[in-house]
Amino acid sequence: MTKNTRTPGHSPKLTKVRKFSFAGVGALGAAALAFSLAPSHTQTTTDDAAISTAPVAFSQHPIKNVQARLTDQLAGASLKTQAIAAKKKAAADAVKQKAAEAAAKKAAAKKAADEAVAKKAAAKKAVARKAAENVRTVQAASRSVQRPAIETVALKTVATKSYANNLDGWIRQSLDIMKRKGIPGSYNGLHRNIMRESSGNPMAINDWDINAINGIPSKGLLQVIPPTFKAYHVPGTSWNIYDPVANITAACNYAADKYGSMDNVNSAY
Repeated sequence: MTKNTRTPGHSPKLTKVRKFSFAGVGALGAAALAFSLAPSHTQTTTDDAAISTAPVAFSQHPIKNVQARLTDQLAGASLKTQAIAAKKKAAADAVKQKAAEAAAKKAAAKKAADEAVAKKAAAKKAVARKAAENVRTVQAASRSVQRPAIETVALKTVATKSYANNLDGWIRQSLDIMKRKGIPGSYNGLHRNIMRESSGNPMAINDWDINAINGIPSKGLLQVIPPTFKAYHVPGTSWNIYDPVANITAACNYAADKYGSMDNVNSAY
């Protein structure tokens, strides 16, 4: 009987070779057990897990290129939209500018036409006024020279007729001369204007109105300024502006030329 030489509590000491042997046997056993327990698709699952869990590497360059192309396309579309909008705006502005220019041209043409019409009307009016002035001048002159023989006889008749040396006599003598000269007027018309202008004073003179300021004050019974008295003086009467008969007849001659008759004068004339 073999003697048990192991001491309780102590195991025999393993050598290095034995350690490797046991490790190999254990590994083989574990592998055999795992293989026997794994299903038939264990290898496939293991491979899929290995593939799924393995890190996947992607190249960054293609993604960057795609993003760049997309950005370029969007930028191009935006620029195209902006260009279309700018073109539409330019066209609209051109239409507006053209309409404004047409309106301005039309307004200028209308203004020019209006000015031409106004100028033509003014010229026509000036011609008519000049013609009327010429007619009045001729008429005034003709009244002084017409019917010389008849007027000479009439003046002689008037000269031989007696008139009172007062307002009534001056008016009546003037009316006789005016009748022979064809100058219209009535006793009442002359008397009314004389009383308004001078209150019947043959030496009356206005030294305050615009005529006086201009150095040609109105004088006499009908307040005639010297230039008017000279222009409308009736031949056969005195050249003295203060002479009652000369003043009345010259004033009535002027009123007939400007107003048709002294009867039509109701205020300053």
